[in-house]
Amino acid sequence: MSDTVTRTRGVVSDPLPEGRMAVVVGVVLERSRAVRVRLLGGFRILGAVVTPLGWSLATTVLVSFVLGYRGGWTELVAIAWAGVVLLGAALAYLIGRAPYSIALEMTVDRVVVGENATGTVSVLNSSRRRLPGVSVEVPVGDGLVVFDMPALRRSAGFADDFAVPTIRRGVVVVGPVRTVRGDPIGLVRKERVWADRTELFVHPRTISIPSMSTGLIRDLEGNPTRDLATNDVSFNSLREYVPGDERRSIHWKSTAKTGTLMVRQFEETRRSHLMVVVSLSERDYETDDEFELAVSVAGSLGVRAIRDGRTVSVVVSALTPPFARRRVPALRSLNTVTRPRLLDDLSRIEPVGSALPLPDLAGLASDSVTGISVAFLICGSALTARELRAAASRFSAGVEVVAVICEPEAAPSLRRVGTLSVLTVGFLEDLQKSLARSKAA
Repeated sequence: MSDTVTRTRGVVSDPLPEGRMAVVVGVVLERSRAVRVRLLGGFRILGAVVTPLGWSLATTVLVSFVLGYRGGWTELVAIAWAGVVLLGAALAYLIGRAPYSIALEMTVDRVVVGENATGTVSVLNSSRRRLPGVSVEVPVGDGLVVFDMPALRRSAGFADDFAVPTIRRGVVVVGPVRTVRGDPIGLVRKERVWADRTELFVHPRTISIPSMSTGLIRDLEGNPTRDLATNDVSFNSLREYVPGDERRSIHWKSTAKTGTLMVRQFEETRRSHLMVVVSLSERDYETDDEFELAVSVAGSLGVRAIRDGRTVSVVVSALTPPFARRRVPALRSLNTVTRPRLLDDLSRIEPVGSALPLPDLAGLASDSVTGISVAFLICGSALTARELRAAASRFSAGVEVVAVICEPEAAPSLRRVGTLSVLTVGFLEDLQKSLARSKAA
């Protein structure tokens, strides 16, 4: 019986070592994973504060220690210990945390290209002790503005202004503001972000076009059509009453004369719909100045239409995603609710090689919007007359199509290519004269 008990105990006790081993292996793996995470975190912190010069010095110290002690070179040992002292002194500059209160303010958030725009960085010492001076950096577009802030006593403040370049249309990202602490040699560098970034819209230059200067839209309320309606502005004729007609349309004098209910009939009028098509294809422009002039022309036309309360659509080519294997034919409508919104969107557009050519873009614009009365095709001087005719043919027969060719310093001109009006502008101020000439023609 004892043998049986012994065998039974052996069978029961056999799995225990394997289970303990699994537990031990799991604990070791978990601890090694935790150690690896901590080491990676430490290297990440060091990588964020140690500059390339600091890593170079650390490498020099390590090599000097190895070669100095193994080769018995006293000079290398001295260099190594001097480097250790420098690294230790540099790390001392990172100790502590300064409780600054930093704010970034822009005088304006929208300017016209060429106008002045300034920003202000305000720093306040909100602690009860004197704070050392630090370097304050403000990214401005592709540049960097650096302030050397002096030491601040308790409740003291510091403010400085900086200029934002507005020589080119676009969106300038300002900020975020960050303080930089480091040693005088430049071995370590500790950054801290304080204020969020802000955007400055640099609008294209536009010109004020007098209302109705185009001569292409003949009345303010809309163009009369041959469609008849029971309620509109332009009276057409009288007809007999049919069930479903509104009683307020009944003409009682005619009813009394004829003895039959007669109702008024009107010509239906449609509100003018202006469309501005701006080409973003690089092949449609010879230079960057041509594209900038095209954006200004589109902005001038759109702003005038918005001020007049007209229905206006400004469309450009939608950009093909970088991961797409082929070009996606699509367009994007800019915001035309208000003047600033339109100019904000015009500030963002740039010519790209993957944009649709003007004929394809005009076809999509014609299919996406109904009731177009006038369509402006804005492009550069690289397009041929054949391509312009192909773009104009995408619109229906009742649409007045005007192509505006933007060629800086060219003489303004107006010519007809079939049913297409082609305007050439060399300066933005030529737009008003060219549109007035089209009215006279």
